[in-house]
Amino acid sequence: MNNDPYPMAMPPLSPGVNVLDEKLLEAVTRASRESPRKRMIQSIHYTPEDVLQRMLNCLQPGTYIRPHRHAPDRAESIIVLRGSILYLTFSESGAVLDRVRLGTEYGRPGIDSAGGIFHSFIAMEPDTVLFEVKPGPYDPAADKEFAVWAPEECSVDAEAYLESLLLLQ
Repeated sequence: MNNDPYPMAMPPLSPGVNVLDEKLLEAVTRASRESPRKRMIQSIHYTPEDVLQRMLNCLQPGTYIRPHRHAPDRAESIIVLRGSILYLTFSESGAVLDRVRLGTEYGRPGIDSAGGIFHSFIAMEPDTVLFEVKPGPYDPAADKEFAVWAPEECSVDAEAYLESLLLLQ
């Protein structure tokens, strides 16, 4: 969470056994529709100190996830539960290296990526829901390195950059 008027994430679930049901998916989906960022995270892990970070990430078309990479020892897995995304990887200088459409209808429901690779993803359908897993603990200052060649989120250039990535499909 941060001090913005609208949170980046919903409160974590209570420790114990939590069923990931339609009620939970709808709650995070509704929050993503209301968010100015057009996305919302629902932590499934209980604290930032947990060694395994698990979350639902609900995305709406038009949300911009600035290209970033995690430390080389921090892999990340993403499974598409609902909808679809365009997953992109980039070179050190910002050239698009690969793009793949992920979703159950494409026979590619997810991706597993080693750390150290610049990547981003774009929601291709409303109410897209991802299940993400990566190592913890979560330290916001060290979780990711944003690409210096990509516009910052909410900058005047972010929307045009996102559109340029969509033209590459």
